Amino acid sequence: MALVSYIQAINQAIDEEMARDPLTFVMGEDVVLAAFGATRGLQKKYGPSRVRNTPISEAGFVGAAVGAAMAGTRPICEVEFASFFYCAMDQVCNQAAKLRYMSGGQARLPITFRAVYGAVGGAAAQHSETVYAQFLSVPGLKLAMPSSPSDVKGILKSAIRDDNPVIVLEGEMLYNIKGEVPDEEYLIPLGKAELKREGEHCSIITSGKMALVAMQAADQLLKEGIKVDVVDLRTIRPMDVDAITTSVKKTNRAVVLEEGWEVCGIGAQIVDHIQRDCFDHLDSPVIRVHQADTPMPYAKALERAAKPDLPKTIAAVKKVMYLETATGNG
Repeated sequence: MALVSYIQAINQAIDEEMARDPLTFVMGEDVVLAAFGATRGLQKKYGPSRVRNTPISEAGFVGAAVGAAMAGTRPICEVEFASFFYCAMDQVCNQAAKLRYMSGGQARLPITFRAVYGAVGGAAAQHSETVYAQFLSVPGLKLAMPSSPSDVKGILKSAIRDDNPVIVLEGEMLYNIKGEVPDEEYLIPLGKAELKREGEHCSIITSGKMALVAMQAADQLLKEGIKVDVVDLRTIRPMDVDAITTSVKKTNRAVVLEEGWEVCGIGAQIVDHIQRDCFDHLDSPVIRVHQADTPMPYAKALERAAKPDLPKTIAAVKKVMYLETATGNG
C-alpha cells in the first residue's frame, strides 16, 4: 500500500470516479485553481466541460448541481467552506434532500457536496462552522466525516456512486496527514463505523478530526493502564448505531467527542441511542466533550480554548471512571 496524504486521497478518488463515468464532473469554487489541492490537475486531464469554476454564489451553483443531477449527471460540488452552506440551505434541504422522495423515485439526485468544516487556524466564525448538526435532522441527506486518507478515499468514492445527495465534510487540518491507502480499488460503505482502538474501560464515540484526538487520548491513557475503545463513526447519517451500542455494552462507560456545539449537536443524538439501548449497561453517566457555546473566535489562543482537545477528552474519560473531575467540556 502506498503512503498517501488525505488531500491526495481525495484527488485520487475524484480522478478515478471521473475516469470511470464520463457523466461525473466537478463544479464549485476555485476547483480549477484547486485552492486546497483536491482537484489539482483534473481540468488539464478532463477538460473545462468537466471541471468548472462557478461564481461565488452558493445558491446559484448548488441549485445548478441539483438540476444537473436530475438531468442524469453526477456532479461533485465543492462548496469550499462548510459555513457557506448557509447561503444554499433551500437548494440542499428543500430541493436536493426531497426531490427523489417527492417524485416517487423517478428523479435521482446523485450529488456529492464537499466542504472544509471546523476550525482551520484563525479563519474566524464565518469560515469555521462545523455545520453537520444543521443537516443531521434532514431526511434524504447522507453525511460523512472521514478521518484518515484511506477512509476519505473509500467513502468519497461510495458517495459519488450513491444516487442520493451526500455531504462529505473534510477537516482542512487533516489534509497533510499521511496514511496507507490500498493500491487496488476499494469502497467503504456509507453508514459503517470502524473501531480504531480497542479497550475495555471506556468507549470514545467520535468522527472526523476528533477521531485523531480520541486516538491520541487512547494512547496516552494506555500509559496509565486505562484501555479505551475509539469508535470512529465515519458516516454520521446513516449512523452505525450497532457499533456504538456494541462498544458501550462492552466497556460500560462512554464519552462522546465532537467538534460541534453542545446544543442539538450530534452528541445529543448519540447519547440518546446509548441511553435507549445501553441504559442497564452503564456504570456512569455519559459525558460529552464539545466546542464552547460561542462563534469560533479569530484569535488563535481563543480558538484553541473554544475547541475540544486532548486534555478535555482525557479528563472526561477519567471522570466517567470516577478517577477525577472533568473540566472544560466546552
